[in-house]
Amino acid sequence: MKTGIDAISFDVAKLHLPIKTLAEARNIEPEKLEKGLGLIKMTLPDTHQDSVVFAANALTKLIQDNKIDLNEISRIYVGTESSIDSAKPIGSYLVDLMEQKFGEDSLAECDVVDFTFACIGGVDAMQNCLDFIKLNPNKKAIVVTTDFAKYDLNSTGEYTQGAGALAMLITANPRIIAFENHWATNTKGVFDFFKPHRTITKEAITGNSNNENWFDNLEAEIEIHKDQPVFDGQYSNQCYMDRTRNAYFSFKKLKETSATLYQNWNSIIMHLPYSYQGRRMLSEIYALDAENSIISGEETPAEYQTKLKETSKTTEYKNFVEEKLIPAELASSLIGNLYTGSIFMGLLSTLAHFYDSKKEITGNTFGFLAYGSGSKSKVFEGTIQPEWKSAIANTKLFETLEKSFEIDFDTYEKLHKKEQKQSVQTPKNEWILDRIENENPNLIGARYYKWVD
Repeated sequence: MKTGIDAISFDVAKLHLPIKTLAEARNIEPEKLEKGLGLIKMTLPDTHQDSVVFAANALTKLIQDNKIDLNEISRIYVGTESSIDSAKPIGSYLVDLMEQKFGEDSLAECDVVDFTFACIGGVDAMQNCLDFIKLNPNKKAIVVTTDFAKYDLNSTGEYTQGAGALAMLITANPRIIAFENHWATNTKGVFDFFKPHRTITKEAITGNSNNENWFDNLEAEIEIHKDQPVFDGQYSNQCYMDRTRNAYFSFKKLKETSATLYQNWNSIIMHLPYSYQGRRMLSEIYALDAENSIISGEETPAEYQTKLKETSKTTEYKNFVEEKLIPAELASSLIGNLYTGSIFMGLLSTLAHFYDSKKEITGNTFGFLAYGSGSKSKVFEGTIQPEWKSAIANTKLFETLEKSFEIDFDTYEKLHKKEQKQSVQTPKNEWILDRIENENPNLIGARYYKWVD
């Protein structure tokens, strides 16, 4: 029995800032970002959007486009690192909103939970659902990934921002891709990228050392939440390489093969915090697993890095990138980082590229190299199924991305600083954040959403 992705949908922020506009404002040479990192646009949430909105929109599209009977859905598992609550999961919001639209108690027997492990949480959610379907082949599950990648203004991560969600129907005998039952994992606890609970003394805010009540805060320290992470870009890249390399060679052991593994993959789907991250990171695996590797294992660290750079500049590696990696990069260039959704957008980008170019890929093997900071990598593979074209025919990925609304730099900064009070675009046929309760003491902070026709 096969298990995998039967249907897929997405919702991406409809506002974007051209990377060239950002580069010029930050005194960065645009070509460094456009040709060096593969960045063209970065998407941003409007004032009425958050991670629940993106998730609900993607899920609604999945249900409507595929005429899903919610009574058949046994679980909705969410991968995210953009949670809006430390207790109430995004999954519980989704159940409420879907029942508002599709019928009271239609998901009353559906299990929901959020998975958090930086950018790999969506893969964790999917693996869990695949295992569930293997044990319960007559049931169906849905995986939703939703995130807003936000970085501090003027930081080195600013130009990689993005926002959106994907929703995937997981079933037996799927129409799009069936996954093999080999999953390699490599994990190590590190601080390459994280979003800590930050604090500031109350005295620093009020100027009063007596710890008096301040907006119902009785503690001497005030906790601050920021969507923006603490990160070390170079260290994070190294962790990405280390975890992915180790998981890749663990996968070779699981497959019991000594052959060059990546040669068996027609396309390679990687986590892409920016469009060209995969091609930059994969050169090491490419060199190490090559039939006639130029790396002996006796190099000094400097010699090792020199050989990796030489590998990445070869015609053979450039042809490898063009054939196996570029299709997954196309959407990333136009969207930015989707955190948990990045690897699945890479999959959809590849499928949409081959669909639009009328290339038949049934039976092709896709290799997946997932990564989440903190840190963990998973390597797995899947086979494209005969009905993949009909299953994605209505997604219209690149057609939708072309309709994105361009904003100017001033609007971008106002949105980033949350100074923009009105929506930039009038919402239509979508979920929106309607209000946040700030009066009822039993519901302080409760977020309410509604559908706008």
